[in-house]
Amino acid sequence: MQSAEELKEKERYGVEDLLDILALLRSEQGCPWDREQTHRSIRQNFIEETYEVVEAIDREDLPLLREELGDVLLQVVFHARIAEEAGEFTFSDVADEICRKLIIRHPHVFGTVQVDGTSDVLVNWDRIKAETKHQKSVGDTLDAVARSLPSLMRAAKLAKKSAKAGFGRPLEERLGDMLYDLSALCAENGIDPEKALYDACERRIGEVKEKEASENGAAE
Repeated sequence: MQSAEELKEKERYGVEDLLDILALLRSEQGCPWDREQTHRSIRQNFIEETYEVVEAIDREDLPLLREELGDVLLQVVFHARIAEEAGEFTFSDVADEICRKLIIRHPHVFGTVQVDGTSDVLVNWDRIKAETKHQKSVGDTLDAVARSLPSLMRAAKLAKKSAKAGFGRPLEERLGDMLYDLSALCAENGIDPEKALYDACERRIGEVKEKEASENGAAE
């Protein structure tokens, strides 16, 4: 491991330097805060850094994206360092596993499988993932969707996987259930659903007229 003096004098850094910096920060000569951290204590940090990457992408801010990707990489290295100290796995193990996964899930690149476009690639990816994760049923596949995802995101992912497996519901049936549930909610709260919808229609007409009047007045 490089010393603090060696590390601070470099003109450009790489992944190996980042690994050494984390090792130094976690050492007795390093930082008290960094030494105290566990997988669970920095769990929220990982989530926040990931959302900041997404924000940089949405803003199409490349300098910010570069910075935030570095923060996510820091989280990966941090967790790997904690695991290495506990004798569980190393950063090299993490890199080895993702490389193997990519090779296995791209048989059309690293093997002899023929594909006809993106749709075939995705079908193969899902099939190989299910096999390697020992998912023997649709229920197993749905159960594997991370429960730590935001609920709306998780629901959308579950619905997509269900539909791909032939467990989707006809649109008319789904809309019927939604209308029924809304009607039941109205009944539970003493609201006439017919009047509520009538009022909503009138309200929408009024909003449009008001907006048009405002725009016409501004134009004059």
